[in-house]
Amino acid sequence: MRRNTLYFVLTLLWFLLSIAVVSAEDDEIMLQRDELQSYSLSDWAHGFVNWERLDELMDQLAEQVKEPPTNATLGNGFEIIEGQPGKALDRIAFTTSFLKAFYTGEDQVVEIPTKAVRPRVSQEMLREITQKRLGSYTTYYNSANKERTKNINLSAEAVHGTVIFPGEVFSFNDIVGERTEEKGYQRAPVIVKGEFSEDIGGGICQLSSTIFNAVDLRGIQMIERYTHSRSVPYVPPGRDATVSWWGPDFTFKNLYNEPIVLTAYAANGSLTVEVFSSETVDYFQSK
Repeated sequence: MRRNTLYFVLTLLWFLLSIAVVSAEDDEIMLQRDELQSYSLSDWAHGFVNWERLDELMDQLAEQVKEPPTNATLGNGFEIIEGQPGKALDRIAFTTSFLKAFYTGEDQVVEIPTKAVRPRVSQEMLREITQKRLGSYTTYYNSANKERTKNINLSAEAVHGTVIFPGEVFSFNDIVGERTEEKGYQRAPVIVKGEFSEDIGGGICQLSSTIFNAVDLRGIQMIERYTHSRSVPYVPPGRDATVSWWGPDFTFKNLYNEPIVLTAYAANGSLTVEVFSSETVDYFQSK
């Protein structure tokens, strides 16, 4: 086992060194003459680039320089928190520089060119899609139950400001994520097969049910929704949406021609979910 591991490590190091020597500054790469020749298609075709190897090099550099953009988000109320652009390898510019070095045939220090990556959700977009309220729903809970209240607050914070683009599907489990103690979720009552029990994250079904009632609109297509095995006190019978990390999810699709954004507020025993979009939002009629 150890021999196989050592062999793998040595092979990986040889491969990386055979590709290129990357400078410590992370913004340039040293391509030596012998290494440049190794990018030839074959020993007898020195004038032809092995594009597969060049793609492997660019994949390595792309991982080295990438900085994902940060989307603009909603803070308290409709306060918009500015996003930040990211950074990615400019493959066209690098290919041009590489080919120049390749055909020169001498040691070259090549700059690693990057390009800005714009956030998918910008301040301008959020400002535009918070103009018109499409739906709203409020449910109530016992704020004296600290554990359940904590779970509702955490999940509401995760959902608040979620943008769903036209044709995209919202997944409660994807947005909220796994409910764990490390994230602050606590044990609270849940319903399992018609019986009351306790589990980490108990109470978040009130949020998923509140979302369901807020987004039950003509421009929303319900994809996946399950009701509890017994009635719940916070919504009318049949108007709930149970969720579980290892079980049922609540999902829906945006059929509007514009992105929609969800807001979720939990305070003083009241949970409100609202759906907003732009003034020009319209429904895609199915044919």
